[in-house]
Parts: sequence; structure tokens; C-alpha cells
Amino acid sequence: LAAVVLTAAMACPGGGAYAQGVGIVQSDILVVDPERLFEETRLGQSIARKLQAERDALIARNRRIESELEAEERELTDLRPDTSPEDFRELADAFDTKVQTIRRDSERRVRELERNRERAPLDFMRQVEPVLVNVMREAGAVVVMDARSVLLRADVIDITDILANRIDAVFPQPDGTVDNSGDSETDAPDAPAAEGGAEPDEPRE
Repeated sequence: LAAVVLTAAMACPGGGAYAQGVGIVQSDILVVDPERLFEETRLGQSIARKLQAERDALIARNRRIESELEAEERELTDLRPDTSPEDFRELADAFDTKVQTIRRDSERRVRELERNRERAPLDFMRQVEPVLVNVMREAGAVVVMDARSVLLRADVIDITDILANRIDAVFPQPDGTVDNSGDSETDAPDAPAAEGGAEPDEPRE
């Protein structure tokens, strides 16, 4: 991978030529860091907050149910002196069945949440794929590689910051508005690649 990336970088003076007016390197190969995109864009942060809220809600639910079961168990214990062994065994078995059912449901909810957390970065990349395709077209690229799997590269072909700016400009903010500070026409998922004359993307802090 290093040899391929270095060959592509050395083919361009100074590591790559930039598209006229759009601030994007012209290269057959680009790299992007999906983890950074997820962590630094408003869309990714919104997804992460939603998952965290679901986790917090599940923890609160489990604590509430645990408290309710403890109270029910105490009530059952208090009934034992005045209840026949047969009746108490029936009550105890019903309580045990209830506890087992709740435990299985809680475990299912935890597994589902974990699956959602693991799938979130992939779902995020699927949502932003149209933005990535636009940048790829502007750069004249034929492949985009995961920066985390590249051993060595020229920084000029890393489009993570450009993509992050584009994604923030295209996808709604938490209040439902869209950040129009970027080139929204270029960044819109269905828009064609920009022609010359647009201002280059501002670097992210």
C-alpha cells in the first residue's frame, strides 16, 4: 500500500496538483479517516449523542426494574410466614419466571444497543457517501482509501478536513438548519462537481 500511495504522490509536483479554485488535490488516489469524520462532524456527533442517550435510558430502565424487583422480593419474603408451602412455592416460581423473562429482555436490549453502536460508523459513511463522491469527482480520483490502513502517504491527498467541512455544510444542524457557510451547491449530494472559480475549503481547526 505504501508503494502504491507514494508512487501516486510522486507523480504530482509537490505531492499533487490542486483543482483550480476548489482547493482539492488532483490525484488518482485519495485517503480519508472515517473515524475522524464521525467524531468531528456535527452529523457524527449527533449520532453519537443519540446512542449515548439510548444507553443512559437503558441503564436507568434497568436500575428502575431492579429496584422494583427487590421491593417485590421483599413483599414475597414477608408473605412466607403466613403462606402455605405449596402456595409460597407457586408464588416464588412465578416471581422467578418473571425475573428470568426480564433478564432475557434486558440482555436483548443491550445486544441490540451494542450492534447499533458498532454499526453507527458504517451507517454514517453511507449517509455521507454522496459528499465523498462529489469530492472524488472534483479530484479526478479513482479510489479513496481508509487512512488508517495506509502505512505512508503524502498529506496532500488526505481529504478528511475537506470532507468534514462539506458534510457540516450539507447535513442539518441539531436545530434543523443547514450551515450555508460552505459551498452548498458543490456539496449537495446530488449536485454535479463544481467548476472553477469557487473558493477553496477552509481548513478545520
